[in-house]
Amino acid sequence: MADDNDIVFNQYSVDFFTYLNYLFERLFGGAGGGGVVSGSSWSPSDLIAWFASLWSFLVVLSWFLSFLFIFGLVYAYIRGNQLAEVVSEVLKNQEIAYAKLNQSDVKNNRWSDVLAHIDSDRENDWKLAIIEADILLEELLESVGYAGITVGDKLKSASPTSFTTINQAWRAHNVRNRIAHEGADFTLSQKAAQETIAQYKMVFEEFDFI
Repeated sequence: MADDNDIVFNQYSVDFFTYLNYLFERLFGGAGGGGVVSGSSWSPSDLIAWFASLWSFLVVLSWFLSFLFIFGLVYAYIRGNQLAEVVSEVLKNQEIAYAKLNQSDVKNNRWSDVLAHIDSDRENDWKLAIIEADILLEELLESVGYAGITVGDKLKSASPTSFTTINQAWRAHNVRNRIAHEGADFTLSQKAAQETIAQYKMVFEEFDFI
């Protein structure tokens, strides 16, 4: 007997799942076969079970592919940083080697000019050799990092413990100052000029500048 809480079934309503089951029986023959598609015995539950299995497989596959993708990103990031460090180090070494090669050539050529002037028979060439050598001295002091505007200022900031040929540098620079300040009134012998260039050479050799 029907209870007040029972839901009264409407006989005219459509039972979707019953209709779906009927459709599969007509198409595939249901459990006993005999449907439109001969040899088939599928049912809605079989199709749902098949989709459930497929979905489970796709979920597992997606997790596996996600793991591979994340691993690939991490590996690529690490290898990219390592490769960047290697490339940076190679470029740095090449730049240093190139700079040393070209700077060495320039310094040697300029020092060769100094030696060519000092070997001349003219006093003006000797003075020019000393002036050019003093320019190299200024570049040396700047590259080492001594503070000051002039060569004299830089020499004053140098320490004898780290600059063992500083006295030679001072003597050679004083000769250059006399040439610059006294001009033609300053008489320079070839021997004095050669001694001055020798003092410059001692300074340059201490810092491997020539």
